[in-house]
Amino acid sequence: MLKIVVLTGAGISADSGIPTYRSSDGLWANYKIEEVCTPEALERDRAKVINFYNLRRREMAGKLPNAGHKALAELEHHFDVEVITQNIDNLHEAAGSTKITHLHGELTKLRNDASDYIVDIGLREQELDETAPDGSLLRPHIVFFGEAVPMFDKARDLVKEADMLIIVGTSLAVYPAASLLQYVQPSAQVYLIDPNPVQTSASCNVCVIQKGASEGVKNLVELLKQRSEI
Repeated sequence: MLKIVVLTGAGISADSGIPTYRSSDGLWANYKIEEVCTPEALERDRAKVINFYNLRRREMAGKLPNAGHKALAELEHHFDVEVITQNIDNLHEAAGSTKITHLHGELTKLRNDASDYIVDIGLREQELDETAPDGSLLRPHIVFFGEAVPMFDKARDLVKEADMLIIVGTSLAVYPAASLLQYVQPSAQVYLIDPNPVQTSASCNVCVIQKGASEGVKNLVELLKQRSEI
């Protein structure tokens, strides 16, 4: 069975009304990264960091997966599909995708610093002094800027095994996620969905679909389904 790996970024969730981080009116337009998304910020002003992610959960409440999320979930009925996402929301899960690797963490979870205790809190707010069973303070289960990306090795291995890589909703500007394209096998087909003109230095076969995230995914999935039925 064809193995398809999908790399998604903020663009696919933007179609569900979740603000992106890097647009002119995105999340970072009103916040400084060093104040809310670094280990140093958490140590310096824990309340500000916790409140920032509580606000993110409030924003996510009521948001639903869009046609792009749903199309990727449907793709599992026809192919072996793995989703690697840079997004911290749960819209891929809500749409029905079952094999998801979150590169940058998950908004609906908390963890301790040792990462040996992770708890799902859904969309409720984190209390400032919440602790793990061992008494250690909990923090958002988010990969802060300057921290290692624990799931990168798994994502890299998935990309190496892919017969097809679909990239959607990401500018490929954030590392190490952007470097995943380097691990695609030369024989693999790559589809890059972006509404803007894109150039890549990839040595593999790249087909650019110049459409918005959800529209482009939906159209590509329909095409792939038709091919599987031939």
